[in-house]
Amino acid sequence: MPAIPVPYHATAVRPTWSALPAGLREAVTARLGSQVVATRPATAGFTGGFAAVLETADGGRVFVKAADLVHQGHLADWYAREAAVLARLPAGLPVPRPRWALDAAGWHALCLDAIDGRIPRLPWAPAELAAVLAGYAEVAAALAEPPAGLVAPGLPHLADLVRDDVLWWGEVAAGREPMPPASETARARLTDLVALESRLPGYAAAGRGLAHGDLRVDNVLLDGAGRAWFCDWNWLCHGPAWFDLVGLLLTGYADGLPVDDLFAAHPAAVDAPPDALDVTLAALAGYFLTSAAAVAPGVVGPAAATAATPPVSPYLRAHQRFSGEQALGWLALRQGWA
Repeated sequence: MPAIPVPYHATAVRPTWSALPAGLREAVTARLGSQVVATRPATAGFTGGFAAVLETADGGRVFVKAADLVHQGHLADWYAREAAVLARLPAGLPVPRPRWALDAAGWHALCLDAIDGRIPRLPWAPAELAAVLAGYAEVAAALAEPPAGLVAPGLPHLADLVRDDVLWWGEVAAGREPMPPASETARARLTDLVALESRLPGYAAAGRGLAHGDLRVDNVLLDGAGRAWFCDWNWLCHGPAWFDLVGLLLTGYADGLPVDDLFAAHPAAVDAPPDALDVTLAALAGYFLTSAAAVAPGVVGPAAATAATPPVSPYLRAHQRFSGEQALGWLALRQGWA
């Protein structure tokens, strides 16, 4: 297997605490009740929002995210959505809990409990992968029946998200989207890829529980005791947990791990349709490869002149390309297309 080209522990490009507007820093400090004496930026992730552990003079530690309401309005919306989700997740789950949110100086800030951890090392260490899979089994079991508090906010349905933004092989086949740079496998098997991905909305609609919706290695932290914590909950949706499991295992395929067996043995896949793994891999391959071929990410227009709103990660397209290639390679192996 090829080496993983994306340094998932160091993909982020973010403003520093000192680069934030003074009014925002003052408002956050006032809410904390003590001066910020040290910061530890979040080095993972692909957005340009502020994200760091803040340590205060009284010994406190919190994790704060912040986004410019004008130039990063989508991030501010994501943070608000995440706060609503985290406040309603069942007690005891390994997820950060929200403390407060505020708007100041044209920015939105969200304060969460700080998790003292790091993202899993790649290539995967067996013990770390086992801890992450066990942790997600706990989360999936707790969300198998949507808690009442999470039904009220009107969460999206994975089936709708998939139809709107994930199914791209059909667009390629119809000539509405160019074929993304990919192996000859995609060109030779385009009809098969379209047929496979087209089943995903129906499968997703049949899922009774809730799915994280964006589960990948850099949205997981391992604490000092080896317990896995799951972060970035702004895409929680009605859908099957096995969808999350496929995204989580993509980097395991790159490491040459027995991902077929890991998927089949996981509690989240117990009720998965027989071809759910292939269907999801086909859809993810098209989504990631098409996204990777889009215009290079960055901030344009007025935001380009604002030092506190940097471009998104320069590793974003590499992450998408790598993920798409792994999904397609895994699928080709399973289908005997090699």
